[in-house]
Amino acid sequence: MSKKKWFVATVASALLCGSLLLNAVPKAEAAPVWNLVWSDEFNGAAGSAPDGSKWVQETGGNGWGNNELEYYTDRRDNSYQDGNGNLVIKAKKESYGGRDYTSARLTTQGKFAQTYGKMEARIKIPYGQGLWPAFWMLGDNIGSVGWPQSGELDIMENVGYEPSMVHGTAHGPGYSGCCGIGNSYTLPGGQQFKDAYHVFSIEWEPNQVRWYVDGQQFHTLNKSQLGAGQTWVYDHPFFLLLNVAVGGNWPGNPDGSTVFPQTMNVDYVRVYQQANSGVASGTVYKLTNSGSGKALDVASAGTADGTKVQIWTPNGTAAQQWRAVSNSDGTYKLINTGSGKALDVASAGTADGTKVQIWTDNGTAAQKWTITANADGTYKLINAGSGKALDVTSSGTADGTSVQIWTDNGTSAQKWQLTAVQ
Repeated sequence: MSKKKWFVATVASALLCGSLLLNAVPKAEAAPVWNLVWSDEFNGAAGSAPDGSKWVQETGGNGWGNNELEYYTDRRDNSYQDGNGNLVIKAKKESYGGRDYTSARLTTQGKFAQTYGKMEARIKIPYGQGLWPAFWMLGDNIGSVGWPQSGELDIMENVGYEPSMVHGTAHGPGYSGCCGIGNSYTLPGGQQFKDAYHVFSIEWEPNQVRWYVDGQQFHTLNKSQLGAGQTWVYDHPFFLLLNVAVGGNWPGNPDGSTVFPQTMNVDYVRVYQQANSGVASGTVYKLTNSGSGKALDVASAGTADGTKVQIWTPNGTAAQQWRAVSNSDGTYKLINTGSGKALDVASAGTADGTKVQIWTDNGTAAQKWTITANADGTYKLINAGSGKALDVTSSGTADGTSVQIWTDNGTSAQKWQLTAVQ
């Protein structure tokens, strides 16, 4: 298989009403515009290991919470680049580590994680009873809060006894394991996923996640549809995983019909960030809060680490000027021109009400902000570390009202006008 390695982010333009139609037709909503921020094209030499700067190879044969039968290894027997632009994950029937099967499980944990965006991979999956290939995501706070409180987004799962069907599912508190919120997609005409590459993706926004196969949407999860005892946990960074499990609670075990070895070929994995309309890296902006009409301001024009950030009547001083600098993951850091310090969440907090301050630029998630345009021309700023929005405390309007992070709620206290000043 040959493939182009030069590509651009997918752009979907709005459909306009035809001027010759007799009846008025509403203008279609413009689809999100996505900018590529991370990818692996798997262009390594034949037999080479997956890129260690992007992937961690998890190992072990403990059943992985699902009574799986494989032992995941970091050997080239189970994972390698094929020299033709693909990652190969190979499941084999062999005795290893006290298990009867081997395979591989790759994750970007500790290497890359992102809050919101479009995540996609082009994959040809294996087949057969007992095979369980997956492309999925976990919240990067899983080490501190556990599962399912961390959240899980299964972009694509297949159980081998369903060769024409894949599943997309969300797992969180109150809807996990057997009771995740999901849907399935079936290829038309009896086609099977093992016979060709297909593109599996999600589009993840603050209050919604959408699932696609080859550009066809088949599942949507809205924050508003969760009920009592169910918690929305898709407001913080998630990392990526690729694996082929053998056996387990869902697919069942291999039987006499299962052929080994089996391979999952991954053409690429790409991650996009929604375009930040009009926000230019390096430009200095005044940020004016829509609810108060006041500017984002460093208290008393301070320069020390920990100085309070507040709102104040616009005055044109450097204490109210912020340089937007793009990061490689599609987020921005905002550097105050008066102090040279970054807009920062105090102590890297994640709780509603955590105060915002200035601090020496350190590149941590507490200083990374996703800047997304609202429909009314304002912007919301979502902190990458917490998944919370930049917010004026108690929707205040008085000079000196502090700024904090708070769950994204779409109120004017979280809407900011960005005006370029230099």
